[in-house]
Amino acid sequence: MSTPTASTSSPQPADIPLHLQDLHCFTETNGVITTTMFDVPGYRVVKVLGAVFGITVRTRNWGASLAMVIKSVAGGELKWFTNMLYTARNDAISRIVAETQSRGGNAVIALRFDAGELGGFAQVCAYGTAAVIEKIDDSAVTHPQLLLK
Repeated sequence: MSTPTASTSSPQPADIPLHLQDLHCFTETNGVITTTMFDVPGYRVVKVLGAVFGITVRTRNWGASLAMVIKSVAGGELKWFTNMLYTARNDAISRIVAETQSRGGNAVIALRFDAGELGGFAQVCAYGTAAVIEKIDDSAVTHPQLLLK
């Protein structure tokens, strides 16, 4: 099995299935790499900038909520709510990316999400550790988020 390597060609955008494209499941991270891992293979953490988090609380209008209650009787995915949670997740990531950049970082490691219900509203929180990382292994994959455009 071949492993991906850095190349001079530009990276391809994420392949999002057609039925999910309305869910906005890709978040632009403005060059900041985000990972749930505690490290980035081939890179080293040069500086830890501290914990960062982004929170958003969302609700649907009463019309959409009523329509979803009726839909729930029949069963199946409640796409309006799914879309709302994807949007909330993206907003939470955008906020930790902005906080990381304001501290001079280029990575968020140990990224986690928490979601819950708060008095009838949907709450999503993203949190992780802002850091500055640098490449130490020339054979390591250059992550698309770190490529100069």
